[in-house]
Amino acid sequence: MNIREKITAWEPGAVWSEAGDGMFTVPVEKFHALAARLRAEGFDFLRSLTGMDWGEEGFGAVYHLEATATGENVVLRTLTPSREKCGLPSVCDLWKAAELNEREVFDYFGIGFLNHPDMRRLFLRDDWVGHPLRKDYDPGLNPLRMTNEVSKDSAPSFELTADGSFIRHRNVLFEEDEYVINIGPQHPATHGVLRFRVSLEGEIIRKLDVHCGYIHRGIEKMCESLTYPQTLALTDRLDYLGASQNRHALCMCIEFLGSSVEWLVIVSPWSEAKTTIVFSVSPALSSAASRRPNSRSIPLTLAK
Repeated sequence: MNIREKITAWEPGAVWSEAGDGMFTVPVEKFHALAARLRAEGFDFLRSLTGMDWGEEGFGAVYHLEATATGENVVLRTLTPSREKCGLPSVCDLWKAAELNEREVFDYFGIGFLNHPDMRRLFLRDDWVGHPLRKDYDPGLNPLRMTNEVSKDSAPSFELTADGSFIRHRNVLFEEDEYVINIGPQHPATHGVLRFRVSLEGEIIRKLDVHCGYIHRGIEKMCESLTYPQTLALTDRLDYLGASQNRHALCMCIEFLGSSVEWLVIVSPWSEAKTTIVFSVSPALSSAASRRPNSRSIPLTLAK
């Protein structure tokens, strides 16, 4: 059986749709069990996890999974109709990369992930009001703040009980007897900076708490009010030396959309070859630009 037939056999409630590259819509209460079956089947790579606001249909997420041994791909989506108590099962126990992806979805859409160990915002400040990628978001809720944000040493997580209520847990990030230092903010060749709080034991990093907020440019929200040609200027400025590859990723999406609605979009093989050459060089240039001769490095080792 192919993977589509297997999913139908494992979960009869999964509904197939030809939208995009094709995807299964899975009932939220059955989603984690199906995801675990796919993980055991060899789908070891979570390519992306994207939050969505489908309006009256509800909130949810789209998951792109890949089996790296075979190159096979599958797309799943799950959603909840509630706009007030919207919760999805976390899959960070199956794919470690989901930890940051789910925090991003929570930050922008307000979708909580049950049993996630660290349900904090990822990019925006903790005192941010609302979730900016919701269709009903009011931009006027957040004036410019001139105060510094206080770092917290605990993170919330939520557990769903049998009666449908939630239990809130508090997970401690750093204990009082840990030696915690700040690394950054620093400039990783992009317009923005990255900051880490790390717990050290000698030169060994035992824990790391990443703060991505300085990197966030807000282009997702800005793109909502722009035409496709206007959005290209935003991706160019994410990283000047990587502008071509950032623009190309957006152009590929636009070209794919154009082909699906019968626009006249023709990309020659020579154009694709040239972009491959450029993309092979630009990451190296961007990385080299971030290594300044007068910068100092700290010889630290990540604990296994």
